[in-house]
Amino acid sequence: MPLIELGDSIPPNTAHAVSVSLPTWKANVGYEEGEDWVLGTMITGYPRFFIHKSIQAFANDIVAKHAAPGLQAMLFPTRKTANRCVQFIRDKAPQDILADLNVIHLILDPAKKAPDALQSITPSISAVIFSAETFPFAKQYWQHSGDGVSSRRAEFCHGLFKENILVLENKPSSPRPPQQKLFRGPKRYRRTASIDDTTHESNGTNQQRQYPVTLDASSDDSMTDTLESSRFLEERYGRNLDLSLVPNAKSAIRRRIAGVLTTDVDLDSSLPTMDSNARGISNFREDDIYLTPCGMNAIFTTHQALLKAREPQKSINFGFPYVDTLKILQKFGPGAIFYGRGSPADLDDLESRLKNGEKFLALFCEFPGNPLLSCPDLVRIRQLADTYDFAVVVDETVGNFINVNVLPFADVVVSSLTKIFSGDCNVMGGSMILNPNSRYYAALKAVMTAEFEDTYWAEDVIFMERNSRDFTSRIARVNANAEAICNVLLAHPLVKKVYYPKHIDSRPNYEAAKLPGGGYGGLLSVTLKTKAHAMAFHDALETAKGPSLGTNFTLTSPYVLLAHYQELDWAASFGVDPSLLRISVGLEDNLPAVFAKALEAAEKVPVSE
Repeated sequence: MPLIELGDSIPPNTAHAVSVSLPTWKANVGYEEGEDWVLGTMITGYPRFFIHKSIQAFANDIVAKHAAPGLQAMLFPTRKTANRCVQFIRDKAPQDILADLNVIHLILDPAKKAPDALQSITPSISAVIFSAETFPFAKQYWQHSGDGVSSRRAEFCHGLFKENILVLENKPSSPRPPQQKLFRGPKRYRRTASIDDTTHESNGTNQQRQYPVTLDASSDDSMTDTLESSRFLEERYGRNLDLSLVPNAKSAIRRRIAGVLTTDVDLDSSLPTMDSNARGISNFREDDIYLTPCGMNAIFTTHQALLKAREPQKSINFGFPYVDTLKILQKFGPGAIFYGRGSPADLDDLESRLKNGEKFLALFCEFPGNPLLSCPDLVRIRQLADTYDFAVVVDETVGNFINVNVLPFADVVVSSLTKIFSGDCNVMGGSMILNPNSRYYAALKAVMTAEFEDTYWAEDVIFMERNSRDFTSRIARVNANAEAICNVLLAHPLVKKVYYPKHIDSRPNYEAAKLPGGGYGGLLSVTLKTKAHAMAFHDALETAKGPSLGTNFTLTSPYVLLAHYQELDWAASFGVDPSLLRISVGLEDNLPAVFAKALEAAEKVPVSE
């Protein structure tokens, strides 16, 4: 892959990219140290850590119009999500910095008759307003919860805001006299009789509806403006997506997750029937699958639902996790105990606690874990859960449901669709599956029915559905490529350890959930003899380099530096080497040669270093 310059998006020239190029070890350290030579070049970043510039621009304009100078805003899709952020800030931040904490709601101007297509996507925004001192606490909520607006939603709603179509809720509207009508957009959008509205919820859609527009003194000129603005926004961003397909797109994604839709399908046609025994589970229905704006939001939503469905108790984080999973369990609710190694000895200790009467809400684990790729003993965990009454939540992102089936062991299965399900690294998404045979199913279903908000932006839905159509075929190739890379690494004397489900001690646990046609996944990690060797290997590796995983192209990262830079010693205490490299394997043809070449560069590092 050609070198992607420092700070450029990955993939390049992608407005809503999910990763950013940090091509050298030094650049990763510079990013963590906040050095301007790195941060000043970044046009984007991983969305929960780097607030997309389109979101920043919209927030700034909201503050300029509706808040006092010097304040800041963080944007959420609904009143409920914004209020959760406010509550988190009130719980965590010093009271003396909260005087300006407030929420304002922007909605479609009720005085302007917007087309049904525009109304159907509910392009609302709730902005949490706060002082600069409060920003770190708001950012924690944004990062941990995944509740924030997507960049596509922000981009679309910002356009409506600029056109005075998205306005402050409850603010009186003063329609302009007809003679003051302002045309918006290029002349080709100016209509005097009708408009073909091709609005889409920022995910473009060809509606091809005719809206009559009369221009006498009694007409609402802003109606024309609304329609023209919608059309203008669509072509401005080159969108050609049909809003009428969004419900079918969501259904296709759910059925793909359920395993009953494995091929490309035209969304205009009927989808395959949902099999009640999908995933090897009886009574399974499509509405047991919930789509969320990102994978972390699926975990956050699950934890929140469990706290409401059961008596609130501490949770268990079993195995070394992705950083924000543990933060969610620690910061939202009664807290958590952490078993960072996820070993048989850890399960022995947990069993001892349970026998002594300790009660827990749920056990959260990854299968396999990130970045050590170890797998917990789901068979034993399920037995303990059944005996001692706690829920089991399994994150299957890394294993993915083509390779493993963890649902029979879990009460809830979560996944980040942003990763290999999408593959294209240009859209976020997550999923949450309720096991219909779980002892907690009825209580969880009741909570989800009462509380769940579908905030997955329609354009993101359309992109996710399109990206995932070849998901099944991609997995086989990624599995094979990952094993080929492992073979190169395992044969080299400078490699200290390869972390991959097939080559580590927890392999029997993986095999217990592995499907007959499944492989071992597309994620692996490696450590080399010294930090100097790791640095040389990383910098010489001719792959994309940046955060995230599960991309169609190979993506390398000094993961521990990025995820745990302020707590490297803590990570090391759980066997996580600070110099570990995480490799997300893609679809390329020549990967063994690429890795062999990088190892040759590592060989040139003097042994004394």
